[in-house]
Amino acid sequence: MGMQYNSNEIAEILPHRYPFALVDKIVDGVPGEWAKGIKCVTVNEPFFQGHFPQKHVMPGVLLIEALAQVGGVAILALPENQGKLAFLGRVKDARFKRQVVPGDVVEMECRLTRRRGPVGVGECVARVGGEVAVTAEITFAIGAEK
Repeated sequence: MGMQYNSNEIAEILPHRYPFALVDKIVDGVPGEWAKGIKCVTVNEPFFQGHFPQKHVMPGVLLIEALAQVGGVAILALPENQGKLAFLGRVKDARFKRQVVPGDVVEMECRLTRRRGPVGVGECVARVGGEVAVTAEITFAIGAEK
């Protein structure tokens, strides 16, 4: 096993806080290369009040953000990036294949495939019960200190 972080340790790496901290734990990975994280979806999520009150579905844009946060942990876990921010630069080829609903455990993986200076690209996938929910290519830029 590689990287493993609980929610408190993730908060030391990422600046995201409630209600925008979308990764519950990191279960594996290699700093600068890849990370695998978990999001346990509950009916108590604040976005379910409006999306949708009559049929709860996690917004796709928040699934993309959760994937980006997993990628952020992968790149910001490198010692040279400690204390910095990773900004979302682009989302390419996002595909939504399955709805994510309360009770789902979302397994997310982001593999950093290219990096040039402060800009990098991650190939990301989110699965529920082994079934692909979302895929996307995410570009990020490492910025200044928090």
